[in-house]
Amino acid sequence: MDSSSAKIVVGYALTSKKIKSFLKPKLEVLARKKGIIFVAIDKSRPLREQGPFDVILHKITGREWRLQLEDFRQIYPDVVVLDPPDAIQHVRNRQSMLQEVAKLKLRGCRGQVDVPKQLVITGDPATIPSVVAKAGLKLPLVAKPLVVDGTAQSHALSLAFDELCLTSLSPPLVLQEFVNHGGVLFKVYIVGDSVRVVRRFSLPDVHKQLGNGVIAFPRVSSAAASADDADLDPEVAQLPPCELLNCLSKELRCRLGLRLFNLDLIREGGTGDHYYIIDINYFPGLGKVPGYEHVFTDFLLNLAQSKTEKPSASLPDNPEDILRDEPNSK
Repeated sequence: MDSSSAKIVVGYALTSKKIKSFLKPKLEVLARKKGIIFVAIDKSRPLREQGPFDVILHKITGREWRLQLEDFRQIYPDVVVLDPPDAIQHVRNRQSMLQEVAKLKLRGCRGQVDVPKQLVITGDPATIPSVVAKAGLKLPLVAKPLVVDGTAQSHALSLAFDELCLTSLSPPLVLQEFVNHGGVLFKVYIVGDSVRVVRRFSLPDVHKQLGNGVIAFPRVSSAAASADDADLDPEVAQLPPCELLNCLSKELRCRLGLRLFNLDLIREGGTGDHYYIIDINYFPGLGKVPGYEHVFTDFLLNLAQSKTEKPSASLPDNPEDILRDEPNSK
């Protein structure tokens, strides 16, 4: 199939790592069956000279790329850009990414969603203990890099147990109050109007101060840390209710201006219905989600059918279908 016979042509500008994890042969084969082709954008040539495209899928950074993309959008306003650079930039900073979550007023959604109390640190590490005390944050604290740039380092965490060790941290960073959540988090993947959830192991609960200093953790919710088949306490393993995720995904799609992102969601231990969003990631590792090929190709077809429609996010009626459902090929 060439681009002239395709229903939808997707130009992609991705890192080599993203291409390997996302554009798998199974996805490309299914896409071709549905009339979708993926065409690599040549980053050495002006974007305005390439195409035609129906959709531009991108996850690269840099001022030059952003300017080219904005220029392209002015010339070809009917081309769908996934997603607008300004909206993506908003969630690449941990100070701004959770601001819209803090404004949420969910009603009748079978749960409460908040963000942990947090503090942005950009100055002298020696001042961190006094700044934390003034802000009233309670130890232990999770320390995260301020900027999310797609590197493994930007997802590395540290857990600080005492005031003295705070001076050993390296700003710029975000400090979040640690919330006990049973050692499990829920990665909520939002692809247009589709939502999928998988369980991941997370930091263990802290009932008492287990020690002094700072404990560093690599990327906690990696694919290797899947908790889907683990023998967990049912209260810990239970997926968030569909009503809650429907409300949450619909609200955040609107507030963030994004159609392709995921949430790291935890449930506070002992509450049953009190959740916290601790991170938001743009264009996450969809290749780790069962059946992502069907989800993503259906999403692209929906874009082609109506570029102006803004459907609300929806979930299967059975919560377990969210986790394991692989939609049938159309």
